[in-house]
Amino acid sequence: MADVSEEESMPGYRQLFSTACSVMLDAYRNCKDCGIKLSIQTLLEHAHLTLTEIVLFFLFVVMWTSLRWALTHHLFQPFARWCRLHPKDVMKMPESAWKLVFYTMSWFYCTYLLFFCNYGFFHNPSSVFYNWKSGMHVPLDIAFVYLIQGSFYGHSIYATIYMDAWRKDSAVMLLHHFITLALIAFSYAFRFHNIGILVLFLHDINDILLEFTKLNVYFKIRGGKFYMINDVLSNMGFVGFGITWFCFRLYWFPLKVLYASYITSLQSVPNIPFYFFFNTLLFALLLMNIYWFLFIVQMVVKVLNGQLNGINDVREYEENEVQESLKAKSHNSGHQSSGEGKHMQNGTTKKHQ
Repeated sequence: MADVSEEESMPGYRQLFSTACSVMLDAYRNCKDCGIKLSIQTLLEHAHLTLTEIVLFFLFVVMWTSLRWALTHHLFQPFARWCRLHPKDVMKMPESAWKLVFYTMSWFYCTYLLFFCNYGFFHNPSSVFYNWKSGMHVPLDIAFVYLIQGSFYGHSIYATIYMDAWRKDSAVMLLHHFITLALIAFSYAFRFHNIGILVLFLHDINDILLEFTKLNVYFKIRGGKFYMINDVLSNMGFVGFGITWFCFRLYWFPLKVLYASYITSLQSVPNIPFYFFFNTLLFALLLMNIYWFLFIVQMVVKVLNGQLNGINDVREYEENEVQESLKAKSHNSGHQSSGEGKHMQNGTTKKHQ
């Protein structure tokens, strides 16, 4: 058995999908928990969730929802009004601020576990299944991540329906939250917790850059004045967002996580429980990553073709609207008159005239 600290060679896309197909076909032929009765029996034998853990999950869901409401009404919205943002941006800014704070703290903690603790999962993803045993102990630092992230996605399901702005991909986003929550709960209950840390690490970095970009777009125009620094930061954030999306979600995620879960998991644990269900969830996550990457490409094409003057969220239903902005009327008059600006929803560009 290879050492956990060894650097594992990366497969290619062709190797991943060709090998995965043959491995899954063999696994299906030798499946020992396929069928309803066998699945229920396997679930009862290998799933381990205590009542305390379930209660803590729901308590933290309520805590995240209450904390977001308090920060929105007592910090984020008052700050947005003080900065004199457009009224629609005042309503949307708290969502991005909230997600930026959470994902930043969560991602840095996962980074700390992967690179500064005695875990070698990133460099050797196959090691996540070494010495796997049903009901094995979950280290407290990893269990903490699962409680925090699982309850946050439970909160996110509620927030997508009742708190967030509804977008073209909101139904897909809701499905994403359900799948991610299922992955978190399943990987923890069946003690595949190490691979769950990898999944969270490879996804949260993009959410940080997305919300950072959107916040700077909202702050481009404050009180009718255009601020170049926020325009530059939003462009830089979007470039970083696109690059990391491809590297983390479309390159490392399939070639590290899927390869370990589809192929090397069976090498370490030939009769690993719920092999097909767990890998179906991971593959669905990959499909959604590809789906959202198409939005990124669509926006880049629109910017290059001159259809957009800057960063815009192409998931929004409304394309643009006119807002009033303030500008000086003359050097002899201290009065200000309204000018025109163009405002696009949620990750928008304003044209200053």
